Amino acid sequence: MSYCKDFYQMMVKGSEAHARWELEMSTNILGSPKKRAILFLLLLPIIIGGVAIAAGDGPGLPNVLGGKNAYMPSHYTNLIFVASIFVGLCAGLITGCIGAGGGFIIAPALMSAGVKGILAVGTDLFHIFAKAIMGSVLHRKLGNISVSLAVTFLVGSLVGATLGGMLNRYLYDLNPVLSDLFITTVYVFILGFLSFYALMDYFKARKGDTAHSEPGASAGEAIPPLGKKVQSVHIPPMLTFDEGVTPGGRKISAIFLVLSGFIVGMAASIMGVGGGFLTFPIFVYGLGVSSMTTVGTDIFQIVFTAGYSALSQYALYGFVFYTLAMGMLIGSLIGVQVGSLVTKVVPGIKIRLFFALAVTAGFINRLFALPEKLESLGYIKISKEMGGTLGTVGNSLFFLIIGIFAIFVFYSFFSNISKLKTEGN
Repeated sequence: MSYCKDFYQMMVKGSEAHARWELEMSTNILGSPKKRAILFLLLLPIIIGGVAIAAGDGPGLPNVLGGKNAYMPSHYTNLIFVASIFVGLCAGLITGCIGAGGGFIIAPALMSAGVKGILAVGTDLFHIFAKAIMGSVLHRKLGNISVSLAVTFLVGSLVGATLGGMLNRYLYDLNPVLSDLFITTVYVFILGFLSFYALMDYFKARKGDTAHSEPGASAGEAIPPLGKKVQSVHIPPMLTFDEGVTPGGRKISAIFLVLSGFIVGMAASIMGVGGGFLTFPIFVYGLGVSSMTTVGTDIFQIVFTAGYSALSQYALYGFVFYTLAMGMLIGSLIGVQVGSLVTKVVPGIKIRLFFALAVTAGFINRLFALPEKLESLGYIKISKEMGGTLGTVGNSLFFLIIGIFAIFVFYSFFSNISKLKTEGN
């Protein structure tokens, strides 16, 4: 049980590092007139297309998005574009306000809105990649990267991303419902784990048990027991790293880096996330890498893993919905900025509650979506009406919780805007 708690703390710390990176990217993009102009040019085809379709002159797009005509993914409507901005906005608010990556709600939110799972995954990866390229702050982090670790990790990461993308596409070709079921099941397990420990963390914080409630409180620079065991295995080639942390540095077999990269790359490609929530616990807890080196390597791998997965595994096969990606990009850029400012006026205990509720909302959403998919594939016997009702309840609870969170954050922002301006000056 203690191992699971430590792993959760490391996942939270990894999400925090990713959130800081997202805030830097958002600031970099919105603070540059040239990048704002590029963003507008990227949005121009969407605006023109929206006007044309609203006027009734736009061509029907479903036949060129994703194939599989019998199970077409969602196609462009003005409502879909607005919904994608809302999804990106909420994810950005979670990232900025909670200080943890909000990407875990994007794929569930898109699937709840009727987007096929594989398209939600591909689009989310493309959105991450587009944001990383436009607002790249990678050069600021290069000093924290161990090149040997990063390159070796990427070998496994790209292989894992390839297999993850191939698996998603294979299941989609077999049956799009089976593909949705697989992606949904993965989210149920991951979000269920996060939800359990996030709620436990919140209730401990309310009781004042700060030793257990502070994310990463148990994570110092000493090598954890598992990391010591891994570093004691001498299988060549051996890589040296953390020379600035430990005299003479630490050593680890390249095989463990490749295996770790494989796990992260496959998870990122299957779920449509950056993989940072796994990189941090695996590096710090499992491999015994310092948190400083881990942060730099994590940012490095996100850019390449997300970009490779998005382009080679999804965009190439028509599983990236450009309109949705751009809508999410706009929403997330704004949301991260607002959320980060609200942390200055919202008590920390409420931020913990937000994190727990957001993760739990995603978990409930995907859990309630399972029965309908299992029934449609003949794996369980329930009425279609019951499956549909459960799915509707899950979707309603999800958007209700996320919507209340968004309203509260914006209320906190606008009601304290004079105070925030004063602090900014």
